[in-house]
Amino acid sequence: MPANTIDDILAQLENIIADSVQTNSRMGYFAALYYKVTASVKEGIAKGQFENGPRMAQFDVLFAGRYIDALNAWKNKQPVTASWQVAFNAAENPSLLVLQHLLLGMNAHINLDLGIAAVEVAGGQLDSVQNDFDAINTIISSLTYQVLNDIDRVSPLLSLLGLHASNQNSILIQFSIDNARDGAWCFAEELVTKKGADYDACITRRDQTIKNLAGGLINTKGFMRLTIWIIHLFEWKTPSRIIKTLHGAVKQKIVVGVHS
Repeated sequence: MPANTIDDILAQLENIIADSVQTNSRMGYFAALYYKVTASVKEGIAKGQFENGPRMAQFDVLFAGRYIDALNAWKNKQPVTASWQVAFNAAENPSLLVLQHLLLGMNAHINLDLGIAAVEVAGGQLDSVQNDFDAINTIISSLTYQVLNDIDRVSPLLSLLGLHASNQNSILIQFSIDNARDGAWCFAEELVTKKGADYDACITRRDQTIKNLAGGLINTKGFMRLTIWIIHLFEWKTPSRIIKTLHGAVKQKIVVGVHS
């Protein structure tokens, strides 16, 4: 059933998580963490932490709905965006780190879906949603750092990547902080000017670019590849156990400031 409220989204995410635990599927990694982000958005709306609470709720439903719809389509062997296709296919790859699986989901969802959702909710007035866009993007982007704390238990050697330090050479951190935050809004600014076939073509071009970024997250080279191999040796190997840990992990609450 289509989701109409944030509670609907949370219920659907819970179903994805439960099904992933039951089937021992890595698909549950991203869902487990995204559940917490969505819950944080709901809490922020209740506390008046966004410029426009009702619009933020609509924004969140549109945004999260793109992920859930894509997952359902993929499970039913229906077409999905190239970005999500790579992320979903990667869930069947046992050689990737938990962090890589999570960032592949973030790659498709932030770099492609976020801009589309912003344009849809803006109704042609993109500037009117920029503050709320920044707020939700702050929540999603902060997930990058929270991931590190959440998966320390399941991936005890993760710190070998240098992600706990200021490692500006790591694609695993550059992608999510720089490309996602700035690129998603630039994409929305371009997309809002398009209509009809040009609108669809703009999304297709962006999708291919994000698909290529996903390839960089999967196909690491040189010292990074060796480091990931070593980290992987010591990671937990049972997806259901990892999902339960990620979903049950205690996070520091995300506080979203009110924009003036």
